[in-house]
Amino acid sequence: MPSAEIISIGSELLLGQIVDTNATWMAQRLTEIGINLYRKSVVGDNKSRMIDVISQALERSDIVICGGGLGPTQDDITREVIAEVTNRKLILDKDLLQNIDKMFRSRGFLMTKNNERQAYIPDGSIKIHNPNGTAPSFTVEDPRGVIVALPGVPFELKWLFTNEVAPYLKDKFTLSDVISYKILKVAELGESNVDHLIGDLIANSSNPTVGVLAHPGQVDVRITVKAGSVQKAGILIKPVEQEIRALLGKHIFATDDETMETVLGNLLTQNNVTIGSYEDVTQGMLCDRLQQASLKNFVKGIVGNGIDTIYRLTGSNGDKAESRLCNDPQAIIETLALQILKNCNSDLSVVLHGIPDVSDDAENLARGRTFIIVTDGKRFKSRNLNVSGRGTPDRIRTSFEALNLIRSVIQNGF
Repeated sequence: MPSAEIISIGSELLLGQIVDTNATWMAQRLTEIGINLYRKSVVGDNKSRMIDVISQALERSDIVICGGGLGPTQDDITREVIAEVTNRKLILDKDLLQNIDKMFRSRGFLMTKNNERQAYIPDGSIKIHNPNGTAPSFTVEDPRGVIVALPGVPFELKWLFTNEVAPYLKDKFTLSDVISYKILKVAELGESNVDHLIGDLIANSSNPTVGVLAHPGQVDVRITVKAGSVQKAGILIKPVEQEIRALLGKHIFATDDETMETVLGNLLTQNNVTIGSYEDVTQGMLCDRLQQASLKNFVKGIVGNGIDTIYRLTGSNGDKAESRLCNDPQAIIETLALQILKNCNSDLSVVLHGIPDVSDDAENLARGRTFIIVTDGKRFKSRNLNVSGRGTPDRIRTSFEALNLIRSVIQNGF
C-alpha cells in the first residue's frame, strides 16, 4: 500500500491567518481510497525551505501532495520549486495559457501579464485542468515518487482531488484496499480508565488496530482496518467492536458521526420529553447544546450569573442562600431545579451550577466544584465534579456531563 505526505504551502498558514482545513480534508479522502498518510507539513513561501521539505518528502513517500503556491504573484513559487526538485525545466504551456486567457475573457476581464506565470509547469508533467479557477494543477512522475500540485483555494482543491487526483492515484497504484474505521464514543470514563480496560486490545492489535482519542468529557475508541472492500472491513471490525463493547458496556453512548446532542435529541423526541435548564459557569453553552439536541423539546434555558440569580430564582434571603450554598449546596440546587421545572412547565429540568476557584485561571480542569442535577419534580439525579472553570474545555466538559446525565435519566430512570 503506497504512502503519502501532504505539504501545505503558504506563509499565511504559519502566521495563523488561515486555518489549514485542506490537509484535514485530504487526509480523510486518502484514507477512503486506501492510501497511508504518514506525514503532514506546513512550509512558508520560502524557496530554500520549500526545496528542503519537498525533497525530503519525495525521498520517503510514494505520493507527495502540495497544496498552495500556484497563484500569479511573485511569492507563488511551488511550480518553480517542484521543477528544481525534480531536475526539470519550467516551460510555458500554450494550451494552459489560452485556457487562462479564455477564463478571464468569459468573465469580462482581461488577463494581466502576471497571470502568465500560472501557465508555466515542469517539463513532462501531467496537466490537470482546473475548471474552477485560473491556477492549473499538474502531476510530476519522478523516479522517487509522484508529486501532485494543487491550488490552495479549498473549493478548487477539493474538486480537483475528487475528480482528477483520486482516480489517477487509484489507477497509478492499482489501489484495491480501503482503510475503514469505526468510532465508539465513551462517557463517564477518562482516557486512562479506558486504556486500563482495553489496553491489551490497543497493545496487541494489528489489523484492525485500536486507538483512543480524548476530548473534554468524552473518549473516542477508534477501530481501524485495511480490507479489500468496505463490506470486508465491516466483517473484520465487528468482533473487535463486540469485545470493546463487552469491556466498556453502558459507557458507550454513540458511534461514528453521532454526537451526544444527536443521541439526546432522539431520546427526547422518541419519549416526548420536554426540558428546561439553568446554568451559570458554562455561560450559555448548555442552552446551545440542548437546542442543537432538539429545539422542539427544549422549552427554555436560563443563563445566570451565579449566586445572585440563585437568590432571585429560589426566593431565598441572600445571607441564608449563601450560607446554604456553602454548607449544603445540594439542597439549594435541588430547590433551584424544582423552581426551573415550575418556571419552564417542562417534564424535566437540569441545573448546572459552578463554583470556580477564583485563584485558578486555567482553561482546562480548573479548580472548583460543579453541581449538576436533573429532576422530574419528585426524584433527583445528580453528578458533582471537582472542577469548575469558564475556559472553553471546562465549559465543554461540564455541559457534556449535564447532557449525559439527562440521557441517563431518560434511558435508565432515576
